[in-house]
Amino acid sequence: MTSRPFSSRTAILLPLAAIVAAALLASCSAATPAPSSPASPSPSETPTAATPVPSETEEAPPASPTTPAFDRSARSIDDPSSLWVVSDKLRPLDPVDYAPTDLVTPDVQSQNPPTLRAEVADAVVEMFAAGEAEGAGAFQVQSAYRSYDTQVSVYDGWVQRLGQTQADAQSARPGFSEHQTGLALDISPVPLSCALQACFGDTPQGKWLAANAWRFGFLLRYPADKVAVTGFTFEPWHFRYIGTDLSTEMHETGVTTLEEFFDLPAAPGYAG
Repeated sequence: MTSRPFSSRTAILLPLAAIVAAALLASCSAATPAPSSPASPSPSETPTAATPVPSETEEAPPASPTTPAFDRSARSIDDPSSLWVVSDKLRPLDPVDYAPTDLVTPDVQSQNPPTLRAEVADAVVEMFAAGEAEGAGAFQVQSAYRSYDTQVSVYDGWVQRLGQTQADAQSARPGFSEHQTGLALDISPVPLSCALQACFGDTPQGKWLAANAWRFGFLLRYPADKVAVTGFTFEPWHFRYIGTDLSTEMHETGVTTLEEFFDLPAAPGYAG
């Protein structure tokens, strides 16, 4: 069989096809991006731990409760019927012949009538029972309420025996006595010993009272180290009722006289 001669048209088409193929290959290579290594984040892009934000519904912890300050103005220190009345050598009772209206006689042992204001009488009964139950022994009232007229007789008796200067150190003048308020009493042991003497402070009863009378609303009114403040010699037997709220506050703060607690001037002597 005789072959057909290679035409000039075919010769032209072959090189053209090769050129097209090469162009297509180059185009595909350019369109496919080369793989690149992952970029490291810049310092500003480095993730940081998120700061927790309180939820809007989360409640703040409750504030710690605070103890209200003791109200020193809750009761009068001038009214003779007040449990906090302060009577000393610079502060006479007003009126000077004041007499309580709620006097009663508690069922306790006594050397003289144990007449006291009703609230004080109840506290004395409780205190005497507690002291005996706690091993201090038995107690009795040596002296309690004294009227203005009775105090006239008592004070005059001291003056006759000791002279006025010494009497003023040991006994209040009429109208200045805590006994007249029905809030004060003198206590002695059972059996009777060291009555109205400093040695009462060394008896089991005296020691117990000095440590525990505050629990029942009483104050040892004339301490040994406060003579210059109260104006009276040490009387470990003389206790004044002030109520448990004030007696507890004074015990906890360590203040031992009413003058100092209420920021009153010391009363070492009478004004006239």
